[in-house]
Amino acid sequence: MKDLNTRIYFITDSTPYTEKEFLSRVGSALAGGVDLIQLREKERTTREYIDLAQKVHALAKQYNVPLIIDDRIDVALAAHTEGVHLGQSDMPVKTAREILGDDIIIGATAKTVEQALEAFEQGADYLGVGAIYPTTTKVKTVLTSTQMLDKICKAVPIPVNAIGGLNKDNIDVLKGIGISGICAVSAIMKAPDPENAVKELSQAVKDKLGI
Repeated sequence: MKDLNTRIYFITDSTPYTEKEFLSRVGSALAGGVDLIQLREKERTTREYIDLAQKVHALAKQYNVPLIIDDRIDVALAAHTEGVHLGQSDMPVKTAREILGDDIIIGATAKTVEQALEAFEQGADYLGVGAIYPTTTKVKTVLTSTQMLDKICKAVPIPVNAIGGLNKDNIDVLKGIGISGICAVSAIMKAPDPENAVKELSQAVKDKLGI
């Protein structure tokens, strides 16, 4: 099992920004101390996705933070990133593992214990579980109860992260659940100062969740 820190997992959203402003915000978030970053692009062409991935990867390397590519193992391979995250409608984890080998990080989305166990058995390194709250991102979400999140945490030995509308003020509902970290999009991406937002979120995770 990889030594993977998913405590503050930052997921990007470039849609409201110019490339320059987007990269500036990503750099600010990295400076704030995120532990993992995922580049999520639903609308870009493959060439555009690779180009942006290379630019974000160059930033992430400066802070020694692994870069995960959402959905696309071809983009992850082309940009030489550290990993890929796969949803339930994407390539099966088993197939991705066969293509990528053992050294690449593979994350998976799970909403049930069955999905979590399947992803783990197929070689996933961590799980994202949610949405805990409704989100404002342009991604189809189905709400997941904290009870289900707790069951998933107890069912698998790999890191489990909560995702979906989470911020420093509403993470109290996760107290006592064995998550390894939280995923945040808007709480960081839309903050006036992403660097400070990451620091405040990290402190809240420590104070309220003890992780």
